[in-house]
Parts: sequence; structure tokens; C-alpha cells
Amino acid sequence: MPERSDPDGQNGDPHRPELLRDLEVPGAWSIMVNGTEQSWIDPDDPTRLEFDYVQRIADAVDVHAPPGQRLRVIHVGGAGMTLARYVAHTRPSSAQIVLEPDAELTQRVREAIPLPRNSGIKVRPVDGRSGIAAMRDDYADVVIVDAFIGSQVPPDLVTVEFFADLRRVLTGSGTVMMNVTDKAPFPFVRRVAAGLGETFAQTCLSAEPATLKGRRAGNVILLASAATLPMDDLQGRASRGVFPYRLIHGSAWDRFVAGAAPIRDSDGYDTPVRASATFS
Repeated sequence: MPERSDPDGQNGDPHRPELLRDLEVPGAWSIMVNGTEQSWIDPDDPTRLEFDYVQRIADAVDVHAPPGQRLRVIHVGGAGMTLARYVAHTRPSSAQIVLEPDAELTQRVREAIPLPRNSGIKVRPVDGRSGIAAMRDDYADVVIVDAFIGSQVPPDLVTVEFFADLRRVLTGSGTVMMNVTDKAPFPFVRRVAAGLGETFAQTCLSAEPATLKGRRAGNVILLASAATLPMDDLQGRASRGVFPYRLIHGSAWDRFVAGAAPIRDSDGYDTPVRASATFS
């Protein structure tokens, strides 16, 4: 159970992120927004990932390149920078850019949960769309899109136009790793997946079996690349992890996406709120 900790004494604003100490794990913290847990961080052990979906993204990063190999990673959405800390620990020479528009939150996180020295993590106080637009071509090996306003994905991060810009920024073998939330029959996820499939040649998604069976809303991780995805390695991770999950790709992906229309900037689409899912 996290313990409330509000160093600035402004807990009266329900929309303001709160940094909470974890009573069961000394030194660990949670970040809460509107009662939703957005991040969990153990600065003493960055490989301890409490959220199952964060572990799924970490699995995708781990199999993207040989262990320890340097990567250039862009994180769209920062909060506690759980995955940036993970990459810095497992691939110490990596260059990472975090796009986090909430400069106040970043400052509070830096004060309460400092980043390791020489971490290679640079935080830019910009939104994901603007931050990606400013990046040069063929820069990133991995782009992790894990951005929420409360429990809602920013609408401008799920369009075909944004995905085209991600492809521009990625190297030829680079991969997008995106966290979205939905519940069966997945009207939102299917449209996002359709947009990624229109933009990238190789795609897959992962989710807990209970989410895929419609028992509850949950986090769905979408992977997309112009290059072949390491499906055998991903399948191995999926089957033997602490939190087993299923992968959908190939013909199963085609059936999942069939009939869904990609989201475009001109649609004026408003992403759904999924308060019961978990965030980074």
C-alpha cells in the first residue's frame, strides 16, 4: 500500500500528480493521478517492474538487440521514467530522450527519485507530437509511446499522420512499442492497430488472456516495425514470464483488425477513457 507523500503541500488539486512512497518496498515510489497509478519505480532495482504491461514492453526492448547493446530510445510520455531507468540499467551506454510536457512533474520526480548519474536520459518538456516532429530522420532504434492524460491517450498520438512521423524518426530496423487500453471487442485498439498496420510492414500485439477474453479492460501493447519482428523470442518471453500473455500477429492480427478504419488527424477522434486499466 503506497503512503501519501506530497512535498509541495498541494494535495488539494485532484488533477495534480502525487508521489507516494511504497510501504512494502523500501525506497520505491508510485505516481498517482486522479486516483490512477501512473508509475511505479524502485530506484534501487530498476529491473523490478511491478506492472505486467511494463514488463511486456521491457521484453520487447530486450529482444530488439543483443543484451547490453547500446540503443537510441525515445520515450513519448515520462512520468516516473520507469522504462528509461530500466534501459539505462540494462544497456548503460544508451542514449534516451523522454518527451514529457509536464515540466513540474519532471522536476518533482527528479527531486524525490533522482535519475542515476550519467544515465544518458535527457528529458524535454514537450508533448509527444511536437517532440517527435523535431527529431531527425533515422534517429531512433526504439520509440516507446506510453502517454496518458489521466486515463486517456492523447488523441494526436493515435493517428496515421503521427505514425508516419514515427516511421520517419525510426531507423530501418527500428520498432514502435505502444501502450493503449481498451476492452473487448476493442473498438479503439482495433483502429489504432489498423493505423499502425497501414504504416508499418510488421506488427503484433500482446495482452493478458483475461483482457483478450473480455473479462476486464486492460493494457494492450502494440509493436510495429518496417523490419521483421523477433516473434520467436517474443513468444518465449510471453510463455515463461511471471505474467504470461498472448501475442497476436500474422493472420490472427489480420482477423483482429479486419474492418477497422485507421484514425486520421481530420477525424477529430476523441480517445476513450479507461479508468480501470493500469498505466506506466
